[in-house]
Amino acid sequence: MRAEVRQFHLAQLHSRYHDGTMTRKNTTRESDRTIRAGVKREMAKPRMAKSARIAELNLDLTRIREKPSVTMPGTVGKIIPSLRPSKPEKAQIAVGGADHLYRNLRIKNTLTDEHGDDVALKKGAHVEVTITAEPTTSTAGNEEDN
Repeated sequence: MRAEVRQFHLAQLHSRYHDGTMTRKNTTRESDRTIRAGVKREMAKPRMAKSARIAELNLDLTRIREKPSVTMPGTVGKIIPSLRPSKPEKAQIAVGGADHLYRNLRIKNTLTDEHGDDVALKKGAHVEVTITAEPTTSTAGNEEDN
């Protein structure tokens, strides 16, 4: 009986440190190895200044350049009829992510669908408002105007 208790106690000591914490598992070692391998691959690449990376991107003719843009959800709040029959009616769109004073946009309610037909928005319709800027008029990063 004492021999069995002693063997059990020794097995517990081998699997734990003296303060009761568990030993490191192989999964941690494997993840450390994959991280080191990724860092080695990254360090093997030649270093390049940001201006050189931008110049390289500008020279790449196969890359499709997109203008900086943001898309926000909106809802058509009301349809405003025109005072003159020669002018189109307007749709007022409440933009979800905008500040309170700038939430409402008014646009002409004459849209074109994918077939080239004229369509109009209805009150309560859910729309997406996309704002696109020219690359020369926008700044990179999180710079804010004061």
